[in-house]
Amino acid sequence: MNFFRGVMGGQAAGPQPSGAETIQKLCDRVASSTLLEDRRDAVRALKSLSKKYRMEVGTQAMDHLINILQTDRADSEILGYALDTLYNIICNDEEEEQDESEDAVTPLPVSGKHKNVSMPDENAQKQADDLGAQFTDKFIEDPEHITLLLTLLEEFDFHVRWPGVKLLTALLKNQGIQLQGIILVSPMGVSRLMDLLADSREVIRNDGLLLLQQLTKGNAAIQKIVAFENAFERLLDIITEEGSSDGGIVVEDCLLLLLNLLKNNSSNQNFFKEGSYIQRMKPWFEVGDDNSGWSAQKVTNLHLMLQLVRVMVSPVNSPGATASCQKSMYQCGLLQQLCTILMATGVPADILTETINTVSEVIRGSQVNQDYFASVNAPSNPPRPAIVVLLMSMVNERQPFVLRCAVLYCFQCFLYKNQKGQGEIVATLLPSTIDANSISAGQLLCGGLFSVDSLSNWCAAVALAHALQDNLTQKEQLLRVQLATSLGKPPVSLLQQCTNILSQGSKVQTRVGLLMLLCTWISNCPIAVTHFLHNQENVPFLTAQISENLGEDERLVQGLCALLLGICIYYNDNSLENYTKEKLKQLIEKRIGKENFVEKLGFITKHELYSRAGQKPQPVFPSPEQMLFDHEFTKLVKELEGMITKAVHKSSEEEKKEEEVKKTLEQHDNIVTQYKELIREQDAQIQELKEEVASMNSQTEQMQTTITQQVSQIQQHKDQYNILKLKLGKDNQSQSNSQGDGSQVNGLQTEELSQLREEVEELRNQRASLQTQLGDKETLINSLKSAAAQTAEGSAGGSDNTELLQELEALKSQVQSQSTEISQLKTERQELLKRAEAGLSNAVPSSDSSLDAGKVAELEGRLAAQTSETERLEEQAKSLSESRAELEQQLASATSTVAILQTEKTKLQTEVQESKKEQDDLLMLLADQDQKIHGLKQKLKSLGETVEDEDDLDTRDQTDDDTEEDDED
Repeated sequence: MNFFRGVMGGQAAGPQPSGAETIQKLCDRVASSTLLEDRRDAVRALKSLSKKYRMEVGTQAMDHLINILQTDRADSEILGYALDTLYNIICNDEEEEQDESEDAVTPLPVSGKHKNVSMPDENAQKQADDLGAQFTDKFIEDPEHITLLLTLLEEFDFHVRWPGVKLLTALLKNQGIQLQGIILVSPMGVSRLMDLLADSREVIRNDGLLLLQQLTKGNAAIQKIVAFENAFERLLDIITEEGSSDGGIVVEDCLLLLLNLLKNNSSNQNFFKEGSYIQRMKPWFEVGDDNSGWSAQKVTNLHLMLQLVRVMVSPVNSPGATASCQKSMYQCGLLQQLCTILMATGVPADILTETINTVSEVIRGSQVNQDYFASVNAPSNPPRPAIVVLLMSMVNERQPFVLRCAVLYCFQCFLYKNQKGQGEIVATLLPSTIDANSISAGQLLCGGLFSVDSLSNWCAAVALAHALQDNLTQKEQLLRVQLATSLGKPPVSLLQQCTNILSQGSKVQTRVGLLMLLCTWISNCPIAVTHFLHNQENVPFLTAQISENLGEDERLVQGLCALLLGICIYYNDNSLENYTKEKLKQLIEKRIGKENFVEKLGFITKHELYSRAGQKPQPVFPSPEQMLFDHEFTKLVKELEGMITKAVHKSSEEEKKEEEVKKTLEQHDNIVTQYKELIREQDAQIQELKEEVASMNSQTEQMQTTITQQVSQIQQHKDQYNILKLKLGKDNQSQSNSQGDGSQVNGLQTEELSQLREEVEELRNQRASLQTQLGDKETLINSLKSAAAQTAEGSAGGSDNTELLQELEALKSQVQSQSTEISQLKTERQELLKRAEAGLSNAVPSSDSSLDAGKVAELEGRLAAQTSETERLEEQAKSLSESRAELEQQLASATSTVAILQTEKTKLQTEVQESKKEQDDLLMLLADQDQKIHGLKQKLKSLGETVEDEDDLDTRDQTDDDTEEDDED
C-alpha cells in the first residue's frame, strides 16, 4: 500500500522512484496480482500517469492493458480504466493535449516557463502525432484487438461504452483506412456502431456521431452499409429533436455525417430520394420574418443543410439522378422555400451566397424549375423579377465578390438548356420590347458590359454569352440590337459597340470577356460572321493583335483574337468578296504566318487558369483578377481549336474537294431523305393494305361459313327430292302392274293427281302451322312492345333486350326459310301441272277423264288459294320485320335511358354514402365530447364542486316551465 500511496500522491519515506520505474512496477503488479482490487488500483495508477508519461506507459503497459480487456471483462470499473489509459496514449487531439498539459503542469513562480509548457511548439505536436500513429499501429497489429473493442461496445455500462467509443474514434483518426478494412470484415461490426445512435445517453450518442464520421470518410462500402442500417431515418430524427437549424453542435455533427454518406455516392443518393427523405428537408429552411441576430451555430447548420441539398443535385452526378431529385424538390416545395430565403431580408451574406448557389443547381437543366424561377418576384414596390434583382447585384461593384460570382452562376444555370429563357433575355434587348419605365435584364447586362468596372464587364459578357449558347435563333436576333452611344450620333449595333470597346485597349479582363462573347456569338452562325467581317476595321485589328510580340499578360488576348479570326474562317460562307476563306488564309500567311497563328491559338489552353475553369461549371475564383475563363467557353475552345487549325493549313484545292464532298454528301442526304419519305409512305400503304387484307379475310371466312351452310341445306333438299322420287317410282310400278297397256296414260295422270293432292294437303298443313306460328309471334311482339315500354321506364335490364332481339332474329330466319320452302313447292307444282297437261292432251277420251278434269280444276283452285295465302303470309312477315326495326329503335332509346338512370343512381348512392360517413364522424365527435364532459364532471365532483347532471337540468327546466304556466294561469 505504501507503493500506491507514492503513486497516487502520498508522501513516502526514502528517495522517490523515477516515472519509468514506477510504470514498470505498476505493469508488474497488473501482470502478477491475483486479487482484482490490486489490478484495478494498478490500472488506475497507470491511467493517471498516462497523461504525463505517455511514451513510457504506451511502450510498457499496452500489452498488459489489452490482456486486462480480455480477461477481466466481468469488472466494468477496471475495463473503463484500461480503455481510458489506451485512449490517453493513442489520442492526438490538440485540445485534449492542451487540457491535459494544463491539468498536469503546476504553475511556476517566475519567468515564462509556464507558457512554454502549456503551449507546445509545432515540433512537439508533430512528435505527439507520430507517437499516436505508432501506438495505433501496434494496437491494430492483431485485428482481434479491434474485434474485442467492438464487442466491448455492446456493454451498456457507461464507464465501458463511452471510453470504448472515444478509443475507437482516436484509432480511426490515426489510421482510418486500416481500421475501416478491419471493421468492414468484422461480423456485425458496422451494425454494433450504428446502435450507438439509439443510446439514450446523449454523451455516448454524440460521440457515436463523431465515430461514424471518421468511419465513413472515403469508404463507399461502409457508407452503403451505414445507409442501409436506417441511418438516414435516425439522423433526421435527431436533427428534428435538436431543433433543426436552431440546434446546437449535435445538428452540425449529424449534417456532416449525412454529407459523408451522400457525397459522390450515387447508391446512397438514390436511396435517400426513394425513401422520401428530400421531403423532410423542407422544414429546415422555414425562416421567419425577423432574421436579425443569427447565431454562429445557426449559420453553420444552415450552411451545411444547403450543402446537403447541393450534393443531391450536383452537376457531377448522373443526369438522370439529378433530374429526378430536382423534380422531387420542386414537387415538395423545397425550391419555393429556398426562393423565399433568397428574397428575404436580414439573411447573412454567406448564407445568401450559398442559397443562390443552391437554387442555381436545383434549377440547372430542369425546364419546370427554370420556369418557376422566372416567375419569382422580389417583395419590392413595384415587384421586380428575382432575376432582375440578382443581376443588379452582379453588376454592382460594391457587392461582395463571392456574391457576384454566385449570381453569375445562378444566371448561367437558369439559361442552361433553356431556349425559352434565352429568348426572353434577348427579347428584353430588342427595340420592340424595351420598356422605359422599368429595368429589364437586358438593360442591366448592357450597362454592365459597358461599365468602368472590369469585373462587371466580364460578368455581363459571360452572362450574355450564355444567353446565346447553342441557340442560332437568338444569335441572329441579337444582331438587331441597336445602342444609342451619345446625343446627335446615329445608333450602332451591339456587335459594333463590342468591337469598338475592344479596339480602345481597355483592361485585360474586359477584353477577355468581350472576346469570349464575340467567339460564342459568331460561332456556328454565318450571318453573324458576315456582320462582323462587314466592318472593315475588325480584321486589321485582329491581325495586328496577333502579330505583335506582347508581354505575358497579353498572351491570352492574342490567343482569343486568333480564335476569333479562325472562327471567321471556319464559318465563312464567302458572301463577302474581300473576306472569303481563301483571302483570309492568305492574309494570315502573309501578315502572321500559319505556324505563328497556331502557336498563338495554343496560348488559350496553355494558360494556368484554363484547366481550373474546365473542371466544374461553378465559377469559383480566389480573387477577381483571376476571373478570366468560363466553363462553357472552355468546351467551345476544345471543340474549335482542332477544326480551326486544320482549316488554316488546308489549301484551296483541298477546300474545293471538301466542298465537293460536302455537296455530294448533301445530295446523298437528300436522296436518302427522299427514300426515307418514300419508305414511310410505302409502309403506310402496306399497313393499309394489310388492314384491308385482314378485313377481306374475315369476310371470306364469313362467306365460307355461309356457303357451307347453304351446301348442307342443298344436300338436305337433294336427299328429300331423291326420297320423293323413289316413292313416285314405287307407286308407278304398282299401278303399271295392275292396269293394262291402254290405260298407262290415265295411270300416269292418276299418280300425278295423287301427288298433287298430297302436296296440296302438305301446303294446307304448312299454312295452318304458319298461321299458328304467326299468332304466336304476334303475341310475342305484343309482349316485346310491353317489355320495351317497361324498359323505357327503367324497370328492365339490358339482358332482356338482348334476348328479345335474338328471338326476333330467329323469327325472321324462320319466316325466310318458310318462304324459300313455299317457292320450291311452287316450282314443283308448276312442273307437275305441265306434266299433267301434257298427259291430258295425249290421253283417250273416256268417262273418267271428265271426272279427273274436274278434280284437277278443283286442285288448281286450291293451289290458287294457297298461293294467295302464301303472299298474305309474306306481307305479314314484312310487317313483322318493320315492327322489329321499330322495336330495336325503342330498345336502343330505352337502353340509353337506363344508362342515364344508372349513372344518376350511382351519383345518388355516392352522395348517400358521403352523408352517412359525415353523420358517423359527427356521432363520433359527439360521443368524444360527451365522454370529455362526463370526465370533467367527475373531476369537478371529486374536487367538491356541485355539478348538475343532464337529468337534473331537465327536471329543473320542467319545473320552471310548470311554474311559468301557473303564473300565467
